[in-house]
Amino acid sequence: MIRRVAQEMHYLPNQAARQLKTNISHNIGVVFEDETRSGLTHEYFSRVLNSAKREMEQRGYDITFLSTVFGGSFTEHCRYRKCDGVLIASVDFTHPAILELVNSEFPVLTIDYAFDSHSSVISDNVEGAFELTRYLIGMGHRKIAFIHGEDTSVTRKRIAGFYRACQESGIDIPDDYLVLGRYHDTEASAKATETLMNMRDRPTAILYPDDFAYLGGRIQLEKMGLSVPEDVSVAGYDGIPLSQVIRPRLTTWYQDAELIGEVSGRKLIETIENPKGTIAEELRVPGKLLEGGSVRDLRQAGGQQDGIAAGGNS
Repeated sequence: MIRRVAQEMHYLPNQAARQLKTNISHNIGVVFEDETRSGLTHEYFSRVLNSAKREMEQRGYDITFLSTVFGGSFTEHCRYRKCDGVLIASVDFTHPAILELVNSEFPVLTIDYAFDSHSSVISDNVEGAFELTRYLIGMGHRKIAFIHGEDTSVTRKRIAGFYRACQESGIDIPDDYLVLGRYHDTEASAKATETLMNMRDRPTAILYPDDFAYLGGRIQLEKMGLSVPEDVSVAGYDGIPLSQVIRPRLTTWYQDAELIGEVSGRKLIETIENPKGTIAEELRVPGKLLEGGSVRDLRQAGGQQDGIAAGGNS
């Protein structure tokens, strides 16, 4: 009865009084430092953060994006805003400002990176790269190149999964089939694609760092007069909606961004509200293969392994 009347009168609780009683401000800090400067337009992380925000708000929490633009540290900003805890995503986890925050008094939850003393929500990048590579191998490909992102823990895990799949199938991958690109960077992927497709012994399939980065490779292939999947097969990573509306539909590994965000928000709040009864743990969120039309079945092509059957660069 009281709650109904309060809602009808648009009553909102006094947050200062609420904090004095519970010692909880119901404010969670978020650190999101995307090196590609895509910010909240980043297709994958925007869905992760939006889902986390929705979960936190449903549990009565607001969020504050933490920064160092005013000359202080993340930790100082967190104290100034009286945050109860911090969610950290897409940063350099070895940066001193991040390590200071992780070692501070605040409960911290990280996404796709694990610290011993804090909970994390992990998308299984080893499994994702392994299953995606194994799918290409199952389609008859043995010349598989990998344009990978910058050196991060995520990249290292995906490279490990890629090599494990190749090794289990007895495939020896030349070192120059692994080309450095950047996540969410179409220009870097275009240059890497050009390098790979100008090789004398070029790959029949290319793995891209993410679905968005693949668009740069796609444009470069068109400039070179090459078609997907007739001339080269491709696969992405993330499973963003865009990957499923372009043609041919992109074969990719789907990361459940919404579930990752939901689990992150829920676990962080549990840690805040029940610090003595909650243990730090690594929570893994499974992904799945989205099979599109971007991979040519070489088993149906007489085992063709030369990339381009006729013409093209050599």
